[in-house]
Amino acid sequence: MKSASRDGWLQWHLLKWKRRGGLLLLLGVACMLSGAGYAQDASGKDLGASGRSQSAPANADRAVAGDEEQPPAALPATATAEDRSRTAWKLLTDALGDAKHPQTRIQALAALSLMSSPRSEKMIADATTDADLDVRTAAALAAGQTKDRNLTTPLRNLLDDKEPQVVFTAALTLWKMGDKSGEDILMAVVDGERSASATMVHGTEHKINKDLHNPAMLARLGAMQGASMLLGPFGFGITAFEFIHQSGGDLARVSAIEQISQERTEPIHKELVAALGDKDLTVRAAAAKALVDYHDKATSMAVYALLADPKQPVRLTAAAAYLRTTGTPGPSVIALAQPGNAKH
Repeated sequence: MKSASRDGWLQWHLLKWKRRGGLLLLLGVACMLSGAGYAQDASGKDLGASGRSQSAPANADRAVAGDEEQPPAALPATATAEDRSRTAWKLLTDALGDAKHPQTRIQALAALSLMSSPRSEKMIADATTDADLDVRTAAALAAGQTKDRNLTTPLRNLLDDKEPQVVFTAALTLWKMGDKSGEDILMAVVDGERSASATMVHGTEHKINKDLHNPAMLARLGAMQGASMLLGPFGFGITAFEFIHQSGGDLARVSAIEQISQERTEPIHKELVAALGDKDLTVRAAAAKALVDYHDKATSMAVYALLADPKQPVRLTAAAAYLRTTGTPGPSVIALAQPGNAKH
């Protein structure tokens, strides 16, 4: 009787957060459709949902890899703990070093944002100088997710990036970390078309790209920020959203997992472990991410098994999650300093 009552409570809890997750998804989609879906560039050409000119050739490399991939070799049953950690790090390192596929590097950064260690810190910092603007954007977002203050210097360097998307993301990330270095940039965005000149704030003055006053560009930036909140381990931005949509991923269930995982109870723990075997790749990845703070061997090994998953986003998320379950530090749970208290 007690078990039935507990199961009923869990089902009710899941339903509640699934409904709320569905609402978040609808809000994110509405943001993308109203902002980026009808954006235009300076010449009046329709930029479509991606914010890029429809006349430009499609970049196949930006599609999220995973659907056509073959599963990696089976994981050896006799691997030691050191072997397993080495395998996890190699997956992340190889993905971040994939020069041909920017979206693979973005997925690796999304996974690295689950950790806050010297090794992951260096990998994220190095990615802030990547040649691809979306990868630099992802590096800025990942730095913010780690809450690692050692990454504020690379973020400040991005404030002078030539791409407004990167500049805005870096300024916003620094602000959330309690650093006002990019406040003049955020003020320029607030000014919109009212001002075309930079504003000196706290002794800093950055060259404000004219696109930060462009309504179409601002719509795209807003849509990307909205999408990044929903996508988690699948990378950041609209291309990742399109991949999840095309693959049939259930973001409502992902949102439910993210919420219920905040309660560390055994019924929820069992539910998350069971979700590692779900047929939906988004659910598998979300479950791996949700288990990062369980440090028992059974949970670690269940997450480790996903390093052989046929879908790359799942493998990369599982690699970072496994390292967390075995002791690699993650983002601090301590509240960040308020922006008004930051020293410069």
